[in-house]
Amino acid sequence: MFFFIGAGAIVTSVATPTADVVPIALAHGLALAVAVSAFGALSGGHFNPAVTFGLAVAGKHPWDRVPTYWIAQLAGGLVAGFALRYAFDFSPSAADRTHLGTPSLAPGVGQPEAIVIEAILTLFLLWAVFGTAISPLAPRIAGFGIGLTVAADILMGGPVTGAAMNPARWFGPAVAAGFYDNGLVYWIGPLLGAAIAGLSYRYVFAPDEDRAPPRPPTPQA
Repeated sequence: MFFFIGAGAIVTSVATPTADVVPIALAHGLALAVAVSAFGALSGGHFNPAVTFGLAVAGKHPWDRVPTYWIAQLAGGLVAGFALRYAFDFSPSAADRTHLGTPSLAPGVGQPEAIVIEAILTLFLLWAVFGTAISPLAPRIAGFGIGLTVAADILMGGPVTGAAMNPARWFGPAVAAGFYDNGLVYWIGPLLGAAIAGLSYRYVFAPDEDRAPPRPPTPQA
């Protein structure tokens, strides 16, 4: 992760030299850090179908609740997308040029490599989720660690693929803007990376006590 993000950011700065990605990375990272800290105790603070999927693969979220979480996340994305459309009605040219912030691929970037990049960035994000929020050994810095990971991912991948790492992040603005180019990238890549992260946590990284099946309740006398 350290080398991919660090070295990748150098390549990105040359490949897309006009991209001013720092404020974008900070906006996403800070907002997510606060959101996870504020709502994590209420719902787990996923905000991302890939996170929900990865946790389910790892056995840390019930599969029968995945559809309801996905519906809520996509609905939240839609509300945000149309709220942006309304908020930036005063500058329709900016809204049109950015497609309301819908992630998109840089010129020359094909879908296969974009899927790989999105998968790797999402893998790093899910590892941060497992390492700071899910593991029983985790330091309780979930919002801080997850937000910083998103910011770092965007610094490297933002100008290349948009670094969505989140199907809902693509879906909401895309629908509001009517811009669906390369939509499969933002579903396949994040879900693939999340699945790899979930499997790696479940079978490699999880502490022994977190791999054991839950014990049945002790009968009360």
